[in-house]
Amino acid sequence: MSQDILINWSPQETRVAVVEQGAVQEVHLERTLERGLVGNIYLGKVSRVLPGMQSAFIDIGLDRAAFLHVADLMPNIQAKHAPARPPEAEANPAQGNAPRVLTPNPVLPIERQIFEGQALMVQVLKDPIGTKGARLTAQISIAGRLLVFLPQDNHVGVSQKIPPAQREALRQRVTQLAATPDGSATGGFILRTNAEDAADQELIDDIAYLRKTWLRIKEAATRQPPATLLHEDLNLMQRVLRDLVGAQTQSIRIDSREQHGLLSGFAQEFMPDTVAKLQHYSGERPIFDLFHIDDDIAKALGRRVDLKSGGYLVIDQTEALTTVDVNTGGFVGARNFDDTVFRTNLEAAQAIARQLRLRNLGGIVIVDFIDMTREDHRGAVLTEFRKQLARDRVKTMIGGFSQLGLVEMTRKRTRESLAHMLCEPCEACAGKGEVKTARSVCYDILREILREARAFNPREFRVVASPKVVELFLDEERAHLAGLSDFIGKPISLQAESSMTQEQYDIVLL
Repeated sequence: MSQDILINWSPQETRVAVVEQGAVQEVHLERTLERGLVGNIYLGKVSRVLPGMQSAFIDIGLDRAAFLHVADLMPNIQAKHAPARPPEAEANPAQGNAPRVLTPNPVLPIERQIFEGQALMVQVLKDPIGTKGARLTAQISIAGRLLVFLPQDNHVGVSQKIPPAQREALRQRVTQLAATPDGSATGGFILRTNAEDAADQELIDDIAYLRKTWLRIKEAATRQPPATLLHEDLNLMQRVLRDLVGAQTQSIRIDSREQHGLLSGFAQEFMPDTVAKLQHYSGERPIFDLFHIDDDIAKALGRRVDLKSGGYLVIDQTEALTTVDVNTGGFVGARNFDDTVFRTNLEAAQAIARQLRLRNLGGIVIVDFIDMTREDHRGAVLTEFRKQLARDRVKTMIGGFSQLGLVEMTRKRTRESLAHMLCEPCEACAGKGEVKTARSVCYDILREILREARAFNPREFRVVASPKVVELFLDEERAHLAGLSDFIGKPISLQAESSMTQEQYDIVLL
């Protein structure tokens, strides 16, 4: 399926939209002050080892310590600038603070492999999400256009998306091309999917670039203190060329002449096949208006998604999972109810797969299709859903219909969802999606005044609340307010504060 890529650039933000058949399928955002950390390599410092969890917290210079599990350790870890060493790790005093090489054993517990204060080269696997710190690995990998470089390993692997019959020949090609003049190999490689038809010179160029990058990282690690960034991953526009552009890509349009020039230079050096697809967009209309991208982004932030047939989806994203409810709405176009349900579910299967990509929803997803009595209808809907999910570049796993008629699936969480990137919890409801009624707040205030009257003896109570709450006290609730005033023997005055939300109030003792 052909696709177009639109890039909207501004000094503060880069936005990328992937459009297929006139409809936006993916939206990627990168803000200058909020760039993601995945792929970045740091010289970290072990701040705490947790034997019970077989993990450690690593200081890489962020607000929150990052997380490293024992499974993500790697042999030949460099230890440097360690203020304290465990007894079994004491070095020869003549060596001073020179870097040492530890060789952790995968079967050893983490407390036998690393220690607090140790300097460790690590790479970010997952960005910090919510209250969780970044997820790290000590198994460094550097992605190129065609290959992924594994500097700590001599293994040559091949992407599983490449047909099995071609994998061994490709593995041998890369092994020969990666061999150093003396016949030895330094570092391993994994062939990416787009390396399947690459020429030898293209692979050689990628190998040289990746090894040069690794040498620069190693050199920086010898002179930088712990908690230092050693290597930053490519920016969003460069990653688009590396990861999103393929044979199906017709054009890559960018609305900045300066960035078009920089991106063309990058493409000329590393991805010459993409240069012809790069176009500078100089139209009068904003580039995202061409395919109504901003409208689709606005809709992707809402709960309800209308279907062309008249049905609709309701999508709710929670901390633990995402739920999708399918409803027929006003769709009555089929001859009988079963056909109506079947057609609505078929359309919903296509829409849900698109919404998962567009909103970048990850983790567990529960889909509540409309109940279908016929088994062939259920099978057809599930087949269509799997077909649409197969177009997703992010890994998905899907089960069948459960006994309750639900479809459970997972989508790998690679970055924050669109809603989490663009929105924050409402100040009025703190993310609950609803607030107490004005009458409920009035009764909360009356109870609070009674508690305060039993504990203190002020001259007067003054209630400071939102205008709606004050108005209710002056109207329907005035009898209750007057009754409380008589009961406690103190006057109660009211003050409206427009800056307060409906649930906020203050009781001032005068």
